Amino acid sequence: MFMKNFGRYLLLFAFVPIMFLASYFVFSASDSTVKTPQEKVIYNLPYPGLLPDSPLYLTKIIRDRITDFLTRDNLKKAELYLLYSDKRVVMSLSLARKGKNQLAINTFTKGEKYFLKIPGLLVSAKKQGNQAPSNFIETLKLSNAKHKELIEELIKILPQGLNQSLMLLTDLNRQVKTGIESLP
Repeated sequence: MFMKNFGRYLLLFAFVPIMFLASYFVFSASDSTVKTPQEKVIYNLPYPGLLPDSPLYLTKIIRDRITDFLTRDNLKKAELYLLYSDKRVVMSLSLARKGKNQLAINTFTKGEKYFLKIPGLLVSAKKQGNQAPSNFIETLKLSNAKHKELIEELIKILPQGLNQSLMLLTDLNRQVKTGIESLP
């Protein structure tokens, strides 16, 4: 009886390791051919609060302008503009998901225009003897990279008829990147 089953046991003990080895080589070979998606930028964006399609959004704009007017330190103003820019980027994505395409693009554009003001503020702060911390410059670079990533996401969400507006948005993002890279 043992001899009858010996062939089966031998086959089982030889077959199972061979299958494991074969599956290892098959899966490891397929892993090398699979393209990995582009890594996401690790940068936390703030909560946007009220969106531009809200009737109360005007109060938020008034508050932001008063805060902007009362902020005299250029470094603090640069931090404030970064916050405004990041919030508008998040608002833009929310609006795009709601189907408010043109409002989403306009909101994102306003955010990038706030971002464009930051390098000038940092240069004038340096002239006044107030150097921006290096971690703030790194934060700006991360934020800019995140904005670029979100523009690519907007391109996927929005209809193709808005490609011209999205290209202008991409150009604004490149201008911001150039401005940040030119900082001393």
